[in-house]
Amino acid sequence: MSASPRSRLLVATMLFAAAWCGGAAASAPEAVLRCGWFDNPTPGNAWLHDRDGEWTIGIQGGHQARGAWPRFKSSEWVRTGSGSAGYGCACIKVHADAQSRDVARIVSARARPLSACRSDAALKGSEPENPLK
Repeated sequence: MSASPRSRLLVATMLFAAAWCGGAAASAPEAVLRCGWFDNPTPGNAWLHDRDGEWTIGIQGGHQARGAWPRFKSSEWVRTGSGSAGYGCACIKVHADAQSRDVARIVSARARPLSACRSDAALKGSEPENPLK
């Protein structure tokens, strides 16, 4: 018994979709772990400064990466203004555009002791300014 034209079309469509989705998934960029200074100077604005430069996580009224920001203990956070403004040391696993350096999605995030960033030679001179000092 031979398959109907409709079932052959369905099988061909499913095979094409499986091949196309597999190819798209295989070429999707891997999430990258980036560690450095997480700077949140004002609501909705955040960057990560790592050994490769500055990565935009959020711009108030504009680009916002999906995913949760790192949570800092008070001993891991340097307040730089009123409210929650400040910075800390963190590692975030992200999907980002390497050319624009915009973070599209945060896969995971964890705070680190301030000393981890302060002692990292690749981060020398990149600690955010603290206007309260």
